[in-house]
Amino acid sequence: MRQDYLEIRGLRVAFDGFVAVDGVDMTVLQGDLRFLIGPNGAGKTTLVDAITGLTPATGSAKFDGVQLLGKKEHQIARAGVGRTFQTASVFEQLTVLQNLDIAAGATRRRLGLLRARRAVPPSVELAMETTGLTRLRDRLAGELAHGQKQWLEIGMLLVQNATVLLLDEPVAGMSADEREQTGELLRRVRRDHVVVVVEHDMEFLRAYADSVTVLAAGKKIAEGTYAQVQADPRVQEIYLGPGHTAEVS
Repeated sequence: MRQDYLEIRGLRVAFDGFVAVDGVDMTVLQGDLRFLIGPNGAGKTTLVDAITGLTPATGSAKFDGVQLLGKKEHQIARAGVGRTFQTASVFEQLTVLQNLDIAAGATRRRLGLLRARRAVPPSVELAMETTGLTRLRDRLAGELAHGQKQWLEIGMLLVQNATVLLLDEPVAGMSADEREQTGELLRRVRRDHVVVVVEHDMEFLRAYADSVTVLAAGKKIAEGTYAQVQADPRVQEIYLGPGHTAEVS
C-alpha cells in the first residue's frame, strides 16, 4: 500500500542575516503523529511558514515528489498541504455545514456555495463525523466553543483533500476535555494523513505523540520517541539547564 510522506532536507530561512531555521532535515510518514517542539524562537512556526509558502526558504521540502519551496500558497494547498493557525480561521457568521461546504467547493461559483442542497456532499458528511461536529452542523461557527472551532478548521482542511496537515498549537487554550478529544481526533486523521503538530503542551505530547522532533535556535537537536528525546542530554539542557536529568516539562 502506498504511504505518503513529507521530506524536508537542508531547509534554511534567514531574515536580514538572522538565521531562523538552519539546515533542518525531517521526514514524516503517513500514520506517524509527529510533534515539533522547542523553546520560544526555536523556528517551529517559521518552518511551517516555509513549507506552506508564507516565508521564502532554501533547501528542499517535498511532498509526493513535488517540490514545495518556491511555489505560491495556493499551489502548495492544491498539492495537498494544509495548515491551521493558533487562532482558528473560520467564517463565524456561517454554520458549521456552510463553512465545510465552502471549503469543499473552492472551484464552484460563490453564489452556489451557500445555496440549499437536497443532499450534503459525502466529503462534508465524513468531515463532520471525523471531527465530531455532526450534531452541530447548523450551529453558527461563532457560537462554537474554542476547541470546536479548531476541529472545524481541521475539518475544512479534510474536505479540501489536504493530505499533509500542519497544525500550529491546536490545543492552546483548550479545556482538559477538549484536549483529550483533540488528541483522539489527531489519532483518527493520522491513519490517512501526514500530520505535524507544533506544540508547547508537554502533557498533551506525552499522551499522543508517536514521534518528536526538537528544534533549538533554528537547528534540529533531537528526534525520536518521547522517551528518547526526554533522555537526550541536549534536550535536557535546553529545557532545564546544564546538569539536570529530570523529565522534560
